[in-house]
Amino acid sequence: MASTPHIAVIGGGSTGVGIARDLAMRGLDVTLVEQGNLTHGTTGRMHGLLHSGGRYAVSDQASATECIEENRVLRDIASHCVEMTGGMFVKRPEDSEEYFQEKLQGCKECGIPADVVSGAEARQMEPHLAKDVEKAITVPDGAIDPFRLVVANAASAQEHGARIETHSKVTDLLVEDDEVVGLEVEHASGPGKRVHGTEGGTEEIRADYVVNATGAWAGRIGDMADLDIAVRPSKGVMTIMNIRQVDTVINRCRPKGDADIVVPHETTAILGTTDEEVEDPEDYPEEQWEVDLMIETLSELIPMLEEARTIRSFWGVRPLYEPPDVGSEDPTDITRDFFLLDHDERDDLPGMTSIVGGKFTTYRMMGEQISDHVCGKFGIDAECRTADEPLPGSEDFSVLRDYMDEFGLRSPIGRRSVERLGSRADEVLKTEGPNPTVCECEGVTRAEIQDAISQSGSDLNAVRIRTRASMGNCQGGICTHRMASELHGEYDEGIVREAWDELLQERWKGQRHALWGEQLSQAALNYALHATTQNRDNDPAGGDPVDFAAFDSGVDHTDDSGTADVAADGGKPDGD
Repeated sequence: MASTPHIAVIGGGSTGVGIARDLAMRGLDVTLVEQGNLTHGTTGRMHGLLHSGGRYAVSDQASATECIEENRVLRDIASHCVEMTGGMFVKRPEDSEEYFQEKLQGCKECGIPADVVSGAEARQMEPHLAKDVEKAITVPDGAIDPFRLVVANAASAQEHGARIETHSKVTDLLVEDDEVVGLEVEHASGPGKRVHGTEGGTEEIRADYVVNATGAWAGRIGDMADLDIAVRPSKGVMTIMNIRQVDTVINRCRPKGDADIVVPHETTAILGTTDEEVEDPEDYPEEQWEVDLMIETLSELIPMLEEARTIRSFWGVRPLYEPPDVGSEDPTDITRDFFLLDHDERDDLPGMTSIVGGKFTTYRMMGEQISDHVCGKFGIDAECRTADEPLPGSEDFSVLRDYMDEFGLRSPIGRRSVERLGSRADEVLKTEGPNPTVCECEGVTRAEIQDAISQSGSDLNAVRIRTRASMGNCQGGICTHRMASELHGEYDEGIVREAWDELLQERWKGQRHALWGEQLSQAALNYALHATTQNRDNDPAGGDPVDFAAFDSGVDHTDDSGTADVAADGGKPDGD
């Protein structure tokens, strides 16, 4: 073609940003749109496991082989997002010896390094393992921060010329002469960085090709062009503990089942998961029994979980897909492999391809294959470089120790800042002014918050996923107002309060299944701080002000005028 093709990518999860980065690095003109924040969907609701492939070594060896290959790639290109914790598949007395041997053999067949250790050796590695664990298989599992990884991919795509639009929902596919030629998008606050209170609008984005990388939402995009994309969403619960009970990924060595993995992640441990098919990726029950199952079952592997403090639970939806002629009834039987659906070949509708299925660990491989596919459509011969060129923050991770020395980072807060920022530490942490800690739980400083605001506008949830601020034990009880105050100066009061409210809502909604024991006390403290001390249940910047004069006026409580109990109710008339 005479001009550079313009590719529209729908979906801001790991697959979408991986595709955007790959295509932009190959010199194509790319626009990515996402209906919420980056990681809004499945990517932001996973347990943070960097797969070794061991979990699929018996049931899906093709996926297992892909996982170990990409595991090695991500350790190199995304080192500031990865913690190589190692992993174990542990066997209890009631677990099958035959399956244990199948797992070990499967790992070897897939090229996954695997060794057998005794129960005593496993407990030397992880002292809190149950005393009756007989033995374990060690594998190179790891923990990976999905938020940091996706943001780094988006930043790299932008550096190579891509346009990234969050809070921009696709409302229609543009189809002309039986060909997809673009998108209609509804921006929540206008193109560019999100600013609360800014009026949005509709935009038509014309494109030479469209890639549908919306995961569990792929069917909804397909419906806009009368395409049948039969994704089978499957929900799974994850429960977050307040500390790391283990420093190694612990898997139960048994065939498919619920509640069989613990992933140490940052300052916490994440328990997972279930696998239950649902109709709607946004509307499904989140039930207490699922959380109870995590704790009760995984306590068989790590007994201290039974009395441990949970801080939050969340649910994610896997975008499972299999060819229609397979017809698996149990979602655990559906392959974790991914599929490219070329709608020209499949549905006689040129101009769009959908990518469905797959796993977080293989996002880069998926991006490479669909980028090859798109380039082939336009006769472009450009090599993929995403497996070789590090992401922003991982360009030279060996400098991490140098930064530790240079900034005198002996404290846990300083170390965590540098670990999060990687090779960007110099750029972010060298500030002229004071750099106090904003979030003590996660050790996040003002410099990191301000760096995230520069990328995110007034969107404090976008700041959260970039920094982990408000994601610790207090769940934002102590730091959300500090985060909001960092917006002051650039944004007016109304915008700051709206952004603050939105962050508070997001922090509260995940706690309802953790409201017992110590976390209930924490929630009560948070409520006292937010609703009373900070007056968040009657914001002076919006709504009717409190009539404080009523406290001094001696209102007659027998009055039936509608203000009868104003003083007793804190100065608020009935019905407000």
